[in-house]
Amino acid sequence: MPVHAFIFPGQGSQAVGMGRDLAAAFSAAREVFEEVDETLKQKLSRLMFEGPAEELTLTENTQPALMAHSLAVLRVLEKEGGFALRQKALVVAGHSLGEYSALAAAGAFDVATAARLLKLRGQAMQKAVPAGLGAMAALLGAEMDLAREICAEAAPVPETDRTEVVEPANDNGGGQVVISGHRTAIERAVEIAKTKGVKRAMLLPVSAPFHCALMAPAAEAMAEALEKSPACEPVVPLVANVSARRESDPGRIRDLLVQQVTATVRWRESAAAMAEMGVNSFIELGSGKVLTGLVKRIVPEAAGLSAGTPADIETVLKAL
Repeated sequence: MPVHAFIFPGQGSQAVGMGRDLAAAFSAAREVFEEVDETLKQKLSRLMFEGPAEELTLTENTQPALMAHSLAVLRVLEKEGGFALRQKALVVAGHSLGEYSALAAAGAFDVATAARLLKLRGQAMQKAVPAGLGAMAALLGAEMDLAREICAEAAPVPETDRTEVVEPANDNGGGQVVISGHRTAIERAVEIAKTKGVKRAMLLPVSAPFHCALMAPAAEAMAEALEKSPACEPVVPLVANVSARRESDPGRIRDLLVQQVTATVRWRESAAAMAEMGVNSFIELGSGKVLTGLVKRIVPEAAGLSAGTPADIETVLKAL
């Protein structure tokens, strides 16, 4: 018998056109997009549906846009399938900003609160580091121990007594680790990785070095915002990025969301932990299929489905 986890994508899954067909086909989706537009006092849905891509990929737009799409998919599934999330999901989880989508799905935040928090989060993360100072890189064919070794070798600045920030940002599983920090240190890490048998090491086209110590100013901004934001216990537990464990206490979830800004996203451990809890079906809600692919490498025996378009809705409802 299938035991489902509902999972929610993070930055990088956005695409112009996201949510457009869903809004055209389902009033439940339109209601979510309209609520987010009204909350943020901007036509975010138009930006999602029509672009331009360079504006959609601004972090402060991408983060609430991905959440809006994910929640719109969930609302359509619930309405068309005649169920509530707690009846179908054992746990929820999200990758980075997707954690806010997961919490909104599970009722810990309402949609408006999640939208405001993600808008602020995107702005704070972008402001935390001057443009050009930070970078991120993907190490393909590297597990965490090797990634940490590479970071340790890359941190010292040659011919000085200084060190720079270079840390694992995402442990995505399947031998994919993303590192984050000062651009010069990341560039050194890429070169070091090539000497250590890493299949591929490449800089990523990102606007800031997420999930590392350089994001400390953004963590402070989120701590203040989260303290003022109402939160409830989620109707099903969250498997958190920072702890890779089930979490239900609203106070602890707030603390983990603050830590998450500078901490490693432990996605590999989170997916494995969900499998140990009995999850054998992962359903990704929102834009793209990134997490579905990652989970397949971590828990190959589990079923994986993604839902982001009207065509996906019927398939997922059958699986549920």
